[in-house]
Amino acid sequence: MQTRPLAEAPYPTLKGAEGELLSIAITVEPRLLERLLDALAGLDFPINPQIYHQAAIVHKYADGRQQVQPVTMVEFPAYASRLTEVRAAIEKLELPSDALVHQPALECLHSGFIATPAPPGAAYAVVVRYRHWSPQAAQAANRQ
Repeated sequence: MQTRPLAEAPYPTLKGAEGELLSIAITVEPRLLERLLDALAGLDFPINPQIYHQAAIVHKYADGRQQVQPVTMVEFPAYASRLTEVRAAIEKLELPSDALVHQPALECLHSGFIATPAPPGAAYAVVVRYRHWSPQAAQAANRQ
């Protein structure tokens, strides 16, 4: 495995024979957690998930409003070449297409949230997924 910084990346990346090492996060309703874990257990590579029960998805609107949705987040490392396999497993569960997000593995070590732009046509501007949601965590993310 080698590390090297990408020009646009604020953190170095970890790369191996299977591509970049990612942190994959999947958000689910708590009642679907067991089904998700069963699906991940069936993958062709080992999964060692971290489960966050106090997670939340926050939709941020251009006018400053925020909508908070409590969720359970399952996060685990996997190489980029395995991403298609993970997506296929969660599609069988009929989870929303935006339930899965990923970021470089080292980047996730430096923040308690994952911010992504809203999909085209969405009423909100940004989606922020917090591992441990609280009003204080939201304020910290707003300062970055």
